[in-house]
Amino acid sequence: MFPYDYDIEELKHVLASNKLEHTLHNLPAGDWAAGERGIACIPGREEEFRDGVAAAIRYARALGNKKINCLVGKTPAGFSSEQIHATLVENLRYAANMLMKEDILLLIEPINHFDIPGFHLTGTRQALKLIDDVGCCNLKIQYDIYHMQRMEGELTKHHDSVG
Repeated sequence: MFPYDYDIEELKHVLASNKLEHTLHNLPAGDWAAGERGIACIPGREEEFRDGVAAAIRYARALGNKKINCLVGKTPAGFSSEQIHATLVENLRYAANMLMKEDILLLIEPINHFDIPGFHLTGTRQALKLIDDVGCCNLKIQYDIYHMQRMEGELTKHHDSVG
Protein backbone atom coordinates (compact mmCIF):
# COMPACT_ATOMS: atom_id res chain seq x y z
CA MET A 1 0.00 0.00 0.00
CA PHE A 2 2.61 2.52 1.13
CA PRO A 3 6.19 1.98 -0.09
CA TYR A 4 7.61 5.17 1.42
CA ASP A 5 9.34 3.59 4.41
CA TYR A 6 11.47 1.45 2.09
CA ASP A 7 14.51 2.26 0.03
CA ILE A 8 13.62 2.41 -3.67
CA GLU A 9 16.66 0.41 -4.77
CA GLU A 10 15.90 -2.30 -2.23
CA LEU A 11 12.30 -2.50 -3.47
CA LYS A 12 13.48 -2.75 -7.07
CA HIS A 13 15.86 -5.56 -6.12
CA VAL A 14 13.16 -7.50 -4.23
CA LEU A 15 10.71 -7.12 -7.11
CA ALA A 16 13.24 -8.20 -9.73
CA SER A 17 14.63 -11.12 -7.76
CA ASN A 18 11.13 -12.48 -7.20
CA LYS A 19 9.95 -11.73 -10.74
CA LEU A 20 7.20 -9.46 -9.42
CA GLU A 21 5.66 -6.38 -10.95
CA HIS A 22 4.69 -3.34 -8.89
CA THR A 23 1.34 -2.19 -10.27
CA LEU A 24 -0.07 0.31 -7.78
CA HIS A 25 0.59 2.17 -4.56
CA ASN A 26 -1.28 4.73 -2.49
CA LEU A 27 -0.43 8.36 -2.06
CA PRO A 28 0.85 9.09 1.45
CA ALA A 29 -2.21 9.12 3.69
CA GLY A 30 -1.22 11.25 6.67
CA ASP A 31 -0.64 9.75 10.11
CA TRP A 32 -1.97 6.20 9.71
CA ALA A 33 -1.14 5.26 13.32
CA ALA A 34 -3.27 8.18 14.53
CA GLY A 35 -6.22 7.03 12.42
CA GLU A 36 -5.81 9.24 9.37
CA ARG A 37 -6.86 7.61 6.11
CA GLY A 38 -5.80 10.26 3.63
CA ILE A 39 -5.56 14.04 3.66
CA ALA A 40 -6.90 15.11 0.26
CA CYS A 41 -10.16 16.47 1.69
CA ILE A 42 -8.63 18.34 4.64
CA PRO A 43 -8.32 22.12 4.22
CA GLY A 44 -4.93 23.42 5.33
CA ARG A 45 -3.02 20.25 4.40
CA GLU A 46 -2.56 21.11 0.71
CA GLU A 47 1.23 21.50 0.89
CA GLU A 48 1.60 18.15 2.63
CA PHE A 49 -0.65 16.61 -0.03
CA ARG A 50 1.49 18.04 -2.83
CA ASP A 51 4.65 16.75 -1.17
CA GLY A 52 2.99 13.34 -1.09
CA VAL A 53 2.22 13.53 -4.80
CA ALA A 54 5.90 14.21 -5.49
CA ALA A 55 6.94 11.22 -3.36
CA ALA A 56 4.39 8.97 -5.07
CA ILE A 57 5.68 9.98 -8.49
CA ARG A 58 9.27 9.35 -7.45
CA TYR A 59 8.39 5.79 -6.37
CA ALA A 60 6.17 5.14 -9.40
CA ARG A 61 8.94 6.19 -11.79
CA ALA A 62 11.47 3.94 -10.11
CA LEU A 63 9.17 0.95 -9.66
CA GLY A 64 7.41 1.24 -13.01
CA ASN A 65 3.81 1.34 -11.89
CA LYS A 66 1.22 3.37 -13.77
CA LYS A 67 -1.51 3.65 -11.11
CA ILE A 68 -1.60 5.60 -7.87
CA ASN A 69 -4.54 5.45 -5.49
CA CYS A 70 -5.63 8.42 -3.39
CA LEU A 71 -7.40 7.65 -0.14
CA VAL A 72 -9.31 10.93 0.22
CA GLY A 73 -9.51 10.88 4.00
CA LYS A 74 -12.11 11.20 6.71
CA THR A 75 -14.48 14.16 6.66
CA PRO A 76 -12.77 16.75 8.89
CA ALA A 77 -14.67 18.64 11.58
CA GLY A 78 -14.73 22.42 11.62
CA PHE A 79 -15.12 23.02 7.89
CA SER A 80 -18.14 23.51 5.66
CA SER A 81 -18.99 20.83 3.12
CA GLU A 82 -18.19 23.41 0.43
CA GLN A 83 -14.67 23.98 1.83
CA ILE A 84 -14.04 20.26 2.06
CA HIS A 85 -15.28 19.62 -1.47
CA ALA A 86 -13.28 22.53 -2.92
CA THR A 87 -10.11 21.30 -1.19
CA LEU A 88 -10.66 17.76 -2.42
CA VAL A 89 -11.31 18.85 -6.00
CA GLU A 90 -8.27 21.15 -6.00
CA ASN A 91 -6.00 18.46 -4.57
CA LEU A 92 -7.22 15.76 -6.95
CA ARG A 93 -6.91 18.09 -9.93
CA TYR A 94 -3.33 18.92 -8.90
CA ALA A 95 -2.44 15.24 -8.46
CA ALA A 96 -4.13 14.18 -11.71
CA ASN A 97 -2.32 16.88 -13.68
CA MET A 98 1.06 15.98 -12.18
CA LEU A 99 0.47 12.27 -12.79
CA MET A 100 -0.73 12.88 -16.34
CA LYS A 101 2.75 14.20 -17.15
CA GLU A 102 4.08 10.78 -16.14
CA ASP A 103 1.33 8.81 -17.95
CA ILE A 104 0.01 7.57 -14.59
CA LEU A 105 -3.63 7.05 -13.64
CA LEU A 106 -4.92 8.58 -10.43
CA LEU A 107 -7.49 6.42 -8.69
CA ILE A 108 -9.99 7.26 -5.97
CA GLU A 109 -11.50 4.50 -3.88
CA PRO A 110 -14.89 4.74 -2.20
CA ILE A 111 -14.67 2.97 1.17
CA ASN A 112 -17.57 1.74 3.30
CA HIS A 113 -18.27 3.61 6.52
CA PHE A 114 -18.46 0.39 8.54
CA ASP A 115 -14.74 -0.34 8.19
CA ILE A 116 -13.58 3.29 8.21
CA PRO A 117 -16.16 5.42 10.03
CA GLY A 118 -16.19 8.97 8.75
CA PHE A 119 -14.48 8.21 5.44
CA HIS A 120 -15.42 11.02 3.07
CA LEU A 121 -15.91 9.04 -0.16
CA THR A 122 -18.38 6.20 0.33
CA GLY A 123 -20.28 5.59 -2.88
CA THR A 124 -20.17 5.13 -6.62
CA ARG A 125 -22.34 8.13 -7.52
CA GLN A 126 -20.33 10.37 -5.22
CA ALA A 127 -17.09 9.18 -6.85
CA LEU A 128 -18.45 9.67 -10.38
CA LYS A 129 -19.56 13.22 -9.49
CA LEU A 130 -16.16 13.93 -7.99
CA ILE A 131 -14.47 12.74 -11.18
CA ASP A 132 -16.74 15.07 -13.19
CA ASP A 133 -15.95 17.99 -10.86
CA VAL A 134 -12.20 17.42 -11.15
CA GLY A 135 -12.42 17.12 -14.93
CA CYS A 136 -9.21 15.19 -15.62
CA CYS A 137 -9.24 12.23 -17.99
CA ASN A 138 -6.72 10.23 -15.94
CA LEU A 139 -8.84 10.20 -12.75
CA LYS A 140 -10.70 6.90 -12.36
CA ILE A 141 -12.40 4.82 -9.69
CA GLN A 142 -10.59 2.00 -7.96
CA TYR A 143 -13.79 0.04 -7.57
CA ASP A 144 -13.58 -2.27 -4.58
CA ILE A 145 -16.51 -4.65 -4.79
CA TYR A 146 -16.34 -5.44 -1.07
CA HIS A 147 -16.73 -1.81 -0.03
CA MET A 148 -19.45 -1.02 -2.55
CA GLN A 149 -21.47 -4.14 -1.77
CA ARG A 150 -21.45 -3.10 1.89
CA MET A 151 -22.61 0.42 1.00
CA GLU A 152 -24.82 -0.02 -2.04
CA GLY A 153 -25.69 -3.65 -2.68
CA GLU A 154 -27.02 -4.65 -6.10
CA LEU A 155 -23.73 -3.88 -7.79
CA THR A 156 -24.96 -4.80 -11.26
CA LYS A 157 -26.81 -1.48 -11.44
CA HIS A 158 -23.42 0.26 -11.82
CA HIS A 159 -21.91 -2.16 -14.34
CA ASP A 160 -22.24 0.21 -17.29
CA SER A 161 -20.59 3.05 -15.37
CA VAL A 162 -17.63 1.26 -13.85
CA GLY A 163 -17.31 -2.05 -15.72
